[in-house]
Amino acid sequence: MSEERLDVRKTYKLLINGAFPRSESGRSYKVETATGEFLANVAQGSRKDVRDAVVAARGVQQKWWGATPYNRGQVIYRLAEMAESRRAELREHVMLCEGLELEVADRLVSRTIDTMIWYAGWTDKITQVLGGANPVAGPFFNFSLPVPSGVIGIVSSQDSSFEGFVDAALAPIAAGNTVVALASERRPTPAVLLGEMTATSDFPPGVLNVITGVTSELAPVLCAHEDVDGVDLTGVAPEDVDELNVVAAGSIKRVFRLRDVDDDALRRIRAFVETSTVWHTIGQ
Repeated sequence: MSEERLDVRKTYKLLINGAFPRSESGRSYKVETATGEFLANVAQGSRKDVRDAVVAARGVQQKWWGATPYNRGQVIYRLAEMAESRRAELREHVMLCEGLELEVADRLVSRTIDTMIWYAGWTDKITQVLGGANPVAGPFFNFSLPVPSGVIGIVSSQDSSFEGFVDAALAPIAAGNTVVALASERRPTPAVLLGEMTATSDFPPGVLNVITGVTSELAPVLCAHEDVDGVDLTGVAPEDVDELNVVAAGSIKRVFRLRDVDDDALRRIRAFVETSTVWHTIGQ
């Protein structure tokens, strides 16, 4: 009896509201390694998939923000645990997608898992760092409290398929936002693998939604959606930023783009946090 087996080719799905559907359009596309070899078939998301993901993110945003910061931190930490348990698979995909040597890919995955833990640790410190008590002339207390913007759309880095995706997605999530993320068009599989891990890491369905497909088709839809409160365009090519800024301005929202010269990692957390002012009388 022959020991040869047929390859079991996996078609990587979308992540929408905690489920893993194919695109409603029925489309998929081929993803190649950095050397041009076949890697996987990936669902090619549509406009409707983006809209469904936004609806899911909006539906759970208040629940996610209503959880205690400690609980949000534990959920993100659990995601890091899942990534650690599947680090070999993540390392292989990062190595193949980005054309890295094994040792370099291993260090990148380790650094990215450390970043997850870093964001997990920030969840219960954001109020202390970004909030404060304000001096007032009167018998009142006045506090500035950071609150999430709401639903955040992310156009992920086209080159940093895993580290860039994690940094962009987990910063707003740590602050209480929910996210609809467009994975790297050419290198989507590490982001999709991370999305799969949310199913067993206590993430409420809809907190993180991952869409794969053609960025030039999906990014304008995400930026124009009136129920998206902010967009991170860090992964957008410089020549396309102005066009997406105009699209986003049609439904006033925050637009953020981290420049190469920026090295303040907290900027990602600050980017999609609003400041709420609370007054309270001093009791007798």
